[in-house]
Amino acid sequence: MTITLENPGQGPLTADQFAHLGEGAIAYVRPIRSEEAQALFPQIQGLQPGQQLFALLGANGAPIVLADSKDAAVANAWENHLATVSVH
Repeated sequence: MTITLENPGQGPLTADQFAHLGEGAIAYVRPIRSEEAQALFPQIQGLQPGQQLFALLGANGAPIVLADSKDAAVANAWENHLATVSVH
């Protein structure tokens, strides 16, 4: 599936417009280890090293929620009216 984004009458998107594309509407789920989660979510305490977790991140990469399963992260996105996309 290919999605074509248009910016009618304005030409190509600027770098700033592109950086904010999908903000507040799109999020992605990414598997991460607890060590990386600690850096993204510094307020979280007591994570054991080597744990597999799932981060829900905004379109701009901002952390939204940390979950112990992909399903829980996706459910949180849906509850907040965010479309989830796959990142490869």
